Amino acid sequence: MPDAEDVRTIALSLPDTTEKIAWSMPTFRVAGKMFATLPEEETSIAVRCPKEERDELVLAEPKKFWIADHEASFAWVRVRLAALDDTDELRDILTDSWSQAAPPRLLEAHPKLGAPGSAR
Repeated sequence: MPDAEDVRTIALSLPDTTEKIAWSMPTFRVAGKMFATLPEEETSIAVRCPKEERDELVLAEPKKFWIADHEASFAWVRVRLAALDDTDELRDILTDSWSQAAPPRLLEAHPKLGAPGSAR
């Protein structure tokens, strides 16, 4: 089961990513734009996800994905770390979120990281 340290390791391995504390929790940003958060309990993460995909994920796998009330109007989804198959799945989710926040110059420089939505 992936844990908070896996989140940190994977997120910080992505190009131009930094960690910054905001709202009393670690947040991960690419070129200054947030793509993941690790809430206080560190048993879940919040990542960018287009609303249409997010709703489908939550319906298809409610034990893995959910929408926090305060994030309902934003394109973010929560992911329960304990429900993930392995760190490869975590890497796919974080990479997908990263690619949604990354500026075009980084996406062009790192084509293997894929376009948004390609990691799932």
